[in-house]
Amino acid sequence: MRLLVTITLFILSISIKTFACTNLIAGKLATVDGSTMVTYSADSYSLYGALYHFPAKTYPPGTMLDIYEWDTGKYLGKIKQVEKTYSVIGNMNENQVTIGETTFGGRPELCDTTGILDYGSLMYIALQRSRTAREAIRIITSLVEEYGYRSEGESFSIADPNEVWIMEMIGKGPKNKGAIWVAVRVPDDCISAHANQARITTFPFDDRNNCLYSVDVIAFAREQGYFKGKNKDFSFSDTYAPLDYGALIACEARVWSFFRQTNPEMEKYITYIKGETTERMPLWVKPAKKLSVQDMKAFMRNQFEGTEFDMTKGLAAGEFNSKLRLSPLSFKVDSVEYYHNRPIATQQTGFSFVAQMRNWLPPYVGGLLWFGVDDAATSVYVPMYCGINNVPECFSEDNGSLLEYSPTSAFWIFNQVSNFAYPKYSLVMPDIKKVQQHWETNFHTMIPSIDKTVTGLPETNARDILTTFSHTQASNVTAAWKKLSEFLLVKYLDGVVKREENGVFKQNDRKIPSGIIRHGYPEEYLRQIIKDNPGMKAKTQEELNNRKSMEETNN
Repeated sequence: MRLLVTITLFILSISIKTFACTNLIAGKLATVDGSTMVTYSADSYSLYGALYHFPAKTYPPGTMLDIYEWDTGKYLGKIKQVEKTYSVIGNMNENQVTIGETTFGGRPELCDTTGILDYGSLMYIALQRSRTAREAIRIITSLVEEYGYRSEGESFSIADPNEVWIMEMIGKGPKNKGAIWVAVRVPDDCISAHANQARITTFPFDDRNNCLYSVDVIAFAREQGYFKGKNKDFSFSDTYAPLDYGALIACEARVWSFFRQTNPEMEKYITYIKGETTERMPLWVKPAKKLSVQDMKAFMRNQFEGTEFDMTKGLAAGEFNSKLRLSPLSFKVDSVEYYHNRPIATQQTGFSFVAQMRNWLPPYVGGLLWFGVDDAATSVYVPMYCGINNVPECFSEDNGSLLEYSPTSAFWIFNQVSNFAYPKYSLVMPDIKKVQQHWETNFHTMIPSIDKTVTGLPETNARDILTTFSHTQASNVTAAWKKLSEFLLVKYLDGVVKREENGVFKQNDRKIPSGIIRHGYPEEYLRQIIKDNPGMKAKTQEELNNRKSMEETNN
């Protein structure tokens, strides 16, 4: 019998990083409705899934802004506040500017711990101050020049209703203000992605309409001895964040899983992902067909299904094909280091979203942040309009925490369902997907009528309606997921399955279940159990009689 160990055991001789967030990107001519789209999964075991809100404000001259590190909450210092800020819901502002990120680390000696601005602060400050993606890039880069950049290498997705950019940035080392960076616009008819590895290689120096960069991006590399070739051959990624095998299998593989589903030609790069060939994937590709927002949600739920890396197959998936892999990604056996795969959809997601920016609508209507908490595979993307006045209580960052359970927090209620599902994955996921699809299908039928209702209304009235709508959907979904959690507990109690039809359990007039399914183990596991325990075989009556006869003879 063959039990595939598709945790993918790869021998590594690299240092271990923390692999986290994923961004998928689509230009406006690559989508079915002409919207630009950016997805983001904020993946961290120390991140509480919540929808952030920064209300629009006006400040008096001389106001200073306190900066706290996004990951730790540590106070870093002060910067000058601007006179007017824009409202931000999650990672999208009221002008439909959206920013996501993934950390790639890069050369560790370039991290400047004396800088005031970390990557998270830069994202949310830029969102509060920008009207376009280009302006957000200018704000981020000018801020680090003035106050210093504190984080490791970072890759940002920065978008508005017309343009989508990837910007990659790394510091200059301790007590050296500023940063080295390059930003490239993704062509309107293409898609792109980045997942904890710098992906910009060579770039067009003379195309200032589609490529921006720090003036010393090459000169600094030469000074540090990182690069000695011709300018035309300079690669940002290869210079400032050289690839190792961990970056291929845990990071670039996620990009490949997205690309291969949108363009069959990308299938060939599996050899690159496995370290067998060196030709890098392109920064962007043209999809074989235009993508919908529903497609982007499905891509965010990818677990390498249909590939040799499928997380729901093999020994590590257990008897019920669970995608869950216990942390850390690396482990050692007999002093040899191995690695688990890392899919886009993962259990440590705090929150994720699919941002949709639509230029044919008023900005406060056109921006839709399809928002979900916890693992994207078991969550629901709820429509949050960027023009809403505040966030629903169930998504509030003040409602519970990682160390404080709240019965009204969507994060905790969705985690109840996903964590119940992991041990019984193949059995429970059909029940979850049924409810998931029901809600998301309903949302997509509602949105056109909501758009039509509020377009043309006074802005204040429109924002009130959008707020009520978004709050209602979030509340309804959270209540539905609480009910789903209770349903799953009843259905799968004590390792058996109660028969049901359309969500109603079959029972007699005494409310006793009519029929229990004892699903047992899959045959391949039963064969393994027999192999490991040869004495388990049941004795036939003839064997028992023979045993008895032998004992009587011996006596």
